[in-house]
Amino acid sequence: MTRLPRSPKRADDGAPTPRRDFLRTTLAGAGTCALAGTSLLGEDAPKPTAAGIIDAHVHVWTPDTSRYPLAGSFRKEQMQPQSFTPQELFKHCRPSGVRRIVLIQMSFYGLDNSYMLDVLKRHEGVFSAVAVIDESASPRQKMKELAENGVRGFRIRPGKGSPESWLDSDGMKEMWAHAAESGQQICPLINPVHLPSVDRMCRRYPKTPVVIDHFARIGIDGKLPVEQLDQLCRLARHENVKVKISAYYALGKKKAPYRDLLPMIRRVLDAFGPERLMWASDCPFQVADGHDYVSSVDLIRTHADFLDASDREWILRKTAEKAYF
Repeated sequence: MTRLPRSPKRADDGAPTPRRDFLRTTLAGAGTCALAGTSLLGEDAPKPTAAGIIDAHVHVWTPDTSRYPLAGSFRKEQMQPQSFTPQELFKHCRPSGVRRIVLIQMSFYGLDNSYMLDVLKRHEGVFSAVAVIDESASPRQKMKELAENGVRGFRIRPGKGSPESWLDSDGMKEMWAHAAESGQQICPLINPVHLPSVDRMCRRYPKTPVVIDHFARIGIDGKLPVEQLDQLCRLARHENVKVKISAYYALGKKKAPYRDLLPMIRRVLDAFGPERLMWASDCPFQVADGHDYVSSVDLIRTHADFLDASDREWILRKTAEKAYF
């Protein structure tokens, strides 16, 4: 793709610009570990940034369900793979120069963040964490307690709530208000239909740091609708909203090297700027079913030729570093 001049960042409602017209055409076509020591990385590990890459979205779990029991109706046979411990993760991320990782609480454990917090303690300086809490049970106090244990964000999901009202509870409002004070990230795992409600909350709580997971799942059905992408990019009006450009295995054509996702990446880059985008793998799902880790990194590191060195520095490390470390 030929590099085009980046248009100025906008604070409007996402009205098309000439560059956006170009991207609309392109998208329409697309729609039809580091770790604590350098010896762990190996001498041949690529080093695209001075301080290494941060993977901003990884799940880990252990087969030891006696010490770390599964929540609710989850059964051990539902754990696929049966095990994805930090040691198993490191085998994938070390060769790509990943030095730090943001852990996202795995649904198998429900509201019990114990395993993730234990991993955090055992690998000091390597991990940060995004927890899940019950917003109806004194969320402000729980957020304060977890902050003392290294938790820098909280995943929220619509569940069975309607797209219009899932954020309307008193507990959810308390979470957003406290996050504005504490600097902890609110991390919605949502579909495009939930973007308007997130937009409303961002207007109500403009100081709350927000990180949208996986492009708001735009492209999960194989298509890249321009209208949905416009909705996502309207959130760029809120200066504290960031986006994870992640989960390539699940979006668009769902096939490495994932170049069909480059127009979408370029569109959010144009709206948010590199300082509000962060790369993530969404392991272990990025390394299942024939997908691999290095292809996910290389989409940003190699194939996105519209990114300059500074852009890559922000997307591969600095944005996540500011948010989670």
